[in-house]
Order: sequence, then structure tokens, then C-alpha cells
Amino acid sequence: MTAQTILPANSTTGGFEVSNSLRFNVASTDYLALTPGSAGNTKLWTWSAWFKKSVTGADMGLFGQFVDANNGFRIKFRDDDRLQVDNYASGSATMNLILTQQLKDPAAWYHLVVAYDSAQSTASNTVKIYINGTRVTAFNTETYPSQNVVTTLPIDGSPMELGRTTQSSNDPQYFGGYFSEVVLVDGQALDSTSFGEFDEDSGIWKPINVNTLTYGTNGFHLEFKGSGTGTNASGMGADTSGNDDHFAVNNLTAVDQSTDTCTNNFATWNPLGALSTPPTFSDGNLTAAIPNSGGVFRSTVAVSSGKWYCEAKVVSLNAAVIGIQPIDSVYNVSIFSDSSGIGLYGTSGEIYKNGSNIGGVASVSNNDIVGMAIDLDNNNIYFSVNGQYGSALSGAWNQAFGSAYAVAINSGHTYAISSANGGSGTSSNISINFGSPPYAISSGNADGDGHGNFEYAVPSGYFAICTKNLAEYGG
Repeated sequence: MTAQTILPANSTTGGFEVSNSLRFNVASTDYLALTPGSAGNTKLWTWSAWFKKSVTGADMGLFGQFVDANNGFRIKFRDDDRLQVDNYASGSATMNLILTQQLKDPAAWYHLVVAYDSAQSTASNTVKIYINGTRVTAFNTETYPSQNVVTTLPIDGSPMELGRTTQSSNDPQYFGGYFSEVVLVDGQALDSTSFGEFDEDSGIWKPINVNTLTYGTNGFHLEFKGSGTGTNASGMGADTSGNDDHFAVNNLTAVDQSTDTCTNNFATWNPLGALSTPPTFSDGNLTAAIPNSGGVFRSTVAVSSGKWYCEAKVVSLNAAVIGIQPIDSVYNVSIFSDSSGIGLYGTSGEIYKNGSNIGGVASVSNNDIVGMAIDLDNNNIYFSVNGQYGSALSGAWNQAFGSAYAVAINSGHTYAISSANGGSGTSSNISINFGSPPYAISSGNADGDGHGNFEYAVPSGYFAICTKNLAEYGG
């Protein structure tokens, strides 16, 4: 699939930019927590966040505050990919809103606003929910609170949690994906136009600068500019509203700070599709643990023109193949047998093209970084290992890019980055870097426009696969 981005893909012309997001992983139980030291306005508040899901079909907590199992507020995803907003008091649900709309696109950044104003005499106006700038009016379950009912948000003495909700300590629900521009306004019920606007050229909903907002007693603004693990202004959970409501970091590390944001959306692996034996995805769909004879999987973004660069760290390579594949190929056809696919195979370093082994360069080892420079203007692909390109088939990984061996690409196709495991009895683990790496980078190299973070130099004229570059250089 190509990316269906919920952001201004034509924003190369300028406008407000969001620099960072924070990547949450379910398996490592990542979350942020803040315990307020005083009570806020439990009858009047607004929560806003941009997020990109990497997990579908699962119960996942986005944000909440619980005193105990009988008293609390939460925003979560159900296992049918519908958002649920509810509040409990003494074990009874005083609010329960379950959207009809399903949000399951792993390529999209979504914007969510939940505004609460208990003073409203019309029940449906006490809670207003907005998705991508538009108020939600269709609900599968629609229970509004009575007038002047308080929520458990934002109270003192109990933790607010981002990336997790904990109605029961025995069953916490974690979020898998990315958060950007997370805001709580304590004491005001605001609509979506306080946080975003529709782009006048594309009509796509995009963020605006919120630094002029008045955040209130327990309000906060999380921009994820810091990479530290402390509960302070340098931490990943730093509050930039001026309130210094810094969140404590739980299980997140510096590598979870990302430049994949709601104003520059990077490609990831696509967890959706007809996979015969699907990988286990993690790290915001950038790492794939591929089982024995694992099925084909591809990137969320496909390109048909331009020059593109990406890297893959082969944590455990074994019988895996990584390369490019037309999106019009049958999904479960591996690069090994695809009539237009090209890939680098396993520890042998063999290159497969159009379903045939055309020869090997040199062996590839675990933890090597495989680079791919993909030229769809001249229909060539260049493979590298640890920054050195192949000199020729049956050669070695010892050439600079200008002397690299080119493998010709079949023209007339739209290509996705693709991988699979073709071996029996072996498993593989591959972490892809489209410019927002899931692993630590020791050197740091951006493309010519300053986008992306790669271990090795990006060839001149090649670019990271992200929406800013797609808007400027095609794809």
C-alpha cells in the first residue's frame, strides 16, 4: 500500500513544523507518568494528541488517570480499532463513548481532541471528540455524563499516564506507536481549531503552533525534544508549557525519540497484508522478527520515480532477503521468485533478480548494515554493506558509491521495500531505517535536504523515504 498520510505532504513550502515524536513499544511496556500535586478543573478540560499506530486489533491505552479499578478516566483503543472514551465513579460508568469509525492505518498520523465541559445543558455537548479536525458524530455506544459530573481527570495524587491506561494493576493496556504534540489544557474546553487547521492547498489537516495557549493548573505540552530519562526539562517527558509538569520515563530509551512526526511522515514496515507466516513487528513497525520460512512484508510507502536511500540492520540475518518489489506483485510472492523483484539474500550475499540468482558479491554477517540506493529515474539499485558498495558480482564490498555495481531495475513499476525469510528451520530479525532509526546511530548522516539519520553517508541526490521528500522529489 502507499501511505495515506494525515498530514500536509506538500509542506515543503513552509509552515509550522513538528520536530520530534516518541515511539512506544508494547512489548517493553513503555509509558510516561505524571502525578499532579494539586487538583485541576475536573469539570472543564481539553486533551489533544497526534499519534501514529503501529499495532492494530488490540486493546491499547492512550491516556488516562485512575485512582483504582472503580474510579478513573481513560482514552483507549479497543481490539476492533475503535476509540473509547470513558469515566468511572464508584464502579459505574458516568461516560462511555465508543466511536463507529475504525482507525487502523499504520501509515497515517491521526489527530485526536477530547474536550470536556460539564456545565453544558445538552448532554451531547458535554464531551466533544474531534478526529483530524472534524467533530465525531457517529458512535456505536453513546453514553454522556449528566450535567456537572466531575471526571477523574485531572485530580491530584494519582498518576496521569501516556502510552498506558491502568484500570486494573493486573491488566495494564499499553500503546504501540508514536505520539507527537501531546497537550492538556486544564480549565478550558477547546475545539480542534486550537490545535490544527486545514491546509489551504491540499485540504489536509495539519498542526499549528499551540504555544499561545493558556494551559491551566495541571496542563502540559509534550514536544519530546529531550532524549534523557530523567523527570526534568531534558527528559523525554519534559513539559514545555511553562508549568514544568515533567513526566517520568518508564522503559523508554533515547533511541525511542524519533523524527517521524505529524509534519514529516517516514515509511515503516507495513504490518497489514496477507502474510503466510507474519513477522512479529516492534519498534514502531521498524523491526521485524521473521519466523522460519516467513512470508513477504513490505514498506508502507511505495515509489515509482526519484532516488531513495534506506538502511537495514541485520540483527539476525540467516535466510532473510531484503530488497525491492513491485506493489502489483501477488503479496505472498517472495523476492526469490518475483519476476520483477530484486533482493540481497542471507549470509551468502547473493543477489536475486526477476526470480533468479544472478550471483553473489560477498557474505553478510549479523549486525551488518545493508544500504540500498534506489534510482528509479535511471532504473538501477545499488547495495552496500557497512557503507561499502559492491564492486561487481563475485567481487567484494569495497567500493565507494561512484564505483558501485548497479543492478538494473525493471521499469514501469511502483516499488516497495520488501523482505522475507526463505529458509527452513531458521529465523531472522531485521531493523529497517528509512531515516528514523530504531537502533542507535554512531555517526549520523542526513540526506542533502537534512532529513533522516543514517549510519553511513547518503549518496548525493538520494533521499530518505518521508513525505517531505516525496512532495519535493516525487515518488
